[in-house]
Amino acid sequence: MMPSSAQPASLPGPPLRDIHLPPEPFWWPPAPGWWTLAVLLLALLLAGVWWWRRQRRTLRQRRQVLGELDRLAQQHRHDGDGLALASALHQLLRRVARQHDAQATRQRGDAWRQTLMRVPVDAATLQQLLALDQQIYRPPASFDHAASVAAVRAWLRLALKPASWKPAAMEHADG
Repeated sequence: MMPSSAQPASLPGPPLRDIHLPPEPFWWPPAPGWWTLAVLLLALLLAGVWWWRRQRRTLRQRRQVLGELDRLAQQHRHDGDGLALASALHQLLRRVARQHDAQATRQRGDAWRQTLMRVPVDAATLQQLLALDQQIYRPPASFDHAASVAAVRAWLRLALKPASWKPAAMEHADG
């Protein structure tokens, strides 16, 4: 007869121990998903820095060109030389146009008109800009200085935004 409080005899075998969890995984090296995220963030950061520097350069160039236009207008108010103003405005237009069309410095007549038309300005502004080409060779009495400076300013504001230029292929379709 077995006593009621008696336990069965131990089974032969190794003694059992408590369950132990494995150690926490080390944080380095990160999983492949973290590497991908890091590369993506680095690429976005580099693209952002590139875009920011490009914007700063564009704004600085725009301020310089418009500042030069202001200096030309102020110089004209000071000395009243209309021929010098017309020549300087024309050269400024050509320098800015050269950034988008390398042939802009050598263009005359219709080719120059097509280059100016690549920037979307109204017809009156375009006519005023085209008149600068002839004003260099005319007497200064027939020259509307204020209108020319305003037309050049309007054209330059749009021309200094590269996205505002029409593609070069458009000039052949218009003509």
